[in-house]
Amino acid sequence: MQNINPQKNYEDSKAAIGYVDRKEATQADYDRIGFMSGLEVHQQLATKEKLFCRCPAGIFQKPDEYDAELLRHMRPTLSEMGEYDGTALMEFKTRKNIVYRIAHRTACTYEVDDTPPFPINPEALQYALEIALASKLKIVGEVHITRKQYLDGSIPTGFQRTAILGIDGEIQLRNKKVRLIQLSVEEDACREVSDIGHTRVYRTDRLGMPLIETVTYPEMVNPDEVEEACNYIRFLNRSTGRVRTGIGAGREDVNVSCKGGTRIEVKGVSHTKWIPEVTHVECFRQWALLAIRDQLKARIKKEDWQMNYMELNPKQFHFYFDPITDAIKAGAKVYAVNLPQFAGLLSHFTQPGHPFYSEFADRLKVIACLERPNMATSEDLEDVVSRSVFEKAAQAMNAGENDAQIIFWAAEDDVKTALETIEERALMAFDGVPQETRKVLSDGTTVFERVLPGADRMYPDTDSAPIPLSNDYIEELRQNIPDAVSDRYAQMVAWGVPQDCFKYIFTHNFFPLIKRIADELGVCPKYLGTFFGHRLKHLHGQCGKIPFYADRIYDLFAFLKEQGIDKSIAPDLLKLLFMHPTADFAEMLKVTGYRKMTKQELEEGMGIMAEVFQPRRKRTSDEDKRNYLLGCAREHAVGNPAFTELATK
Repeated sequence: MQNINPQKNYEDSKAAIGYVDRKEATQADYDRIGFMSGLEVHQQLATKEKLFCRCPAGIFQKPDEYDAELLRHMRPTLSEMGEYDGTALMEFKTRKNIVYRIAHRTACTYEVDDTPPFPINPEALQYALEIALASKLKIVGEVHITRKQYLDGSIPTGFQRTAILGIDGEIQLRNKKVRLIQLSVEEDACREVSDIGHTRVYRTDRLGMPLIETVTYPEMVNPDEVEEACNYIRFLNRSTGRVRTGIGAGREDVNVSCKGGTRIEVKGVSHTKWIPEVTHVECFRQWALLAIRDQLKARIKKEDWQMNYMELNPKQFHFYFDPITDAIKAGAKVYAVNLPQFAGLLSHFTQPGHPFYSEFADRLKVIACLERPNMATSEDLEDVVSRSVFEKAAQAMNAGENDAQIIFWAAEDDVKTALETIEERALMAFDGVPQETRKVLSDGTTVFERVLPGADRMYPDTDSAPIPLSNDYIEELRQNIPDAVSDRYAQMVAWGVPQDCFKYIFTHNFFPLIKRIADELGVCPKYLGTFFGHRLKHLHGQCGKIPFYADRIYDLFAFLKEQGIDKSIAPDLLKLLFMHPTADFAEMLKVTGYRKMTKQELEEGMGIMAEVFQPRRKRTSDEDKRNYLLGCAREHAVGNPAFTELATK
């Protein structure tokens, strides 16, 4: 057993693979490791009903609001080719009790797989096809509904119904085009309440809501391109007015690989701003795993590698780590595992704050259902089990100088699965990067979620007939397609709208409203861009939400035009609109202190103020005096065209 300094080994290995923080990384760094990424962007459709039943969509139950609980145990089924999907087998090994909390107003017998599906929601199909057309995809001639197997319990049937609507599209980024593989319409899954031990609890209110999935080719070569592509797809979806927005309405799965690695799917990235850090960290994680592989293969052949283990008697090994002592009191078993030739590898860097041994802990949590902390190693960055315990265990297992050890604790029924999980992950290290899906954490790092599904999980849905799509129907839908996001972007650039306004305007799909106000009311579009992108955004951020329909802003500018009032008073009225969403604009105008003034009245008033003005400084300039007087006059004069003319001279 080597005397390794885990923290130093972690830092040395981090430097050895050339890891750099994202803010310091250059394109040369990403080219060196072969960064490659694609996207799967999910967005709920704004339909009144769910996809395959007539339950209302978009109504959510509170955590304690449910009328019944349903218990299920998921089991894998053979594909049409007589194969089991690897993900399904992994989920079956977990022996999970899946509990569904059902509220009668948001779910029916279809959701719990007691009745066949209704025909697909025509409103959802229409909305999804419109978005597919906006994405410049080739629309299929016939919609075929298939089943995609999910045994994590997120769907009570054990599969998700999905259908491809369009293929081979493209989106235009600032510097390149990115091709789209396909767009599908599918049913959303349950919302997870908790996942502790062998019990996972879901709510069924979101289950079955219509959802579109837009899939790109892996053509992004740096993290910023991935974020840009995701934003483009989100903005495109929102530009149609056919999708839901808000927390949980949109989610992204990010596919990442490095040179020599494999496609890893990072699931459930709920915030676009997380994407650059997530993709950066994941690509370097794979690069680190390849470095571990090379070191391990230089030490021993995979076919010669053999793990051994032993149960530790608490009376002979003294533990002081609370999770271990508490587990022993609860009747858990404690085991030591010897990993030949793994010395210095367990503390090898993989992600910021995550050495390689985290990969074992993640899988023990997911597959063996051992809640964290669930293990300790001979190379922990923070010593939770004394080195003397590991030395004693290593000696008892006849460990070699280059071996490393893991100690874990588990209920007796979980020991076999835990040992299999550790051995499986250790053997995977010889191959480099295991194929898996991972779950994102808020700091950009990820944890193991499940084995990456294969083609065997997909098969036709025998309950649903094919749906032909006529050319006339598609051409009719084509009439509702909005301008391309890239065209809108170019238009705002031509207007001179500041770039820092773009994201807010596109996120909330305010471009059509800005253009309508500019075209119909003659308001300067550059001014409108800053009005929405700065003024409205600021108030929106302060209040948390906009308490009125955005069309009220059109009504505001229409009122000012009708009354002959200058737009300079619009920010004051907007602020009052947030405070009194249903108030009359004429009443708001009175609150501002506005008084209609002629140019002569304004100049006379300014002259009187100039006579009584006493500068605070001896060297006050004429410009300072003028600005002071304008500030004093603003309270009553703002909104008068004469005041705007005077203020802008």
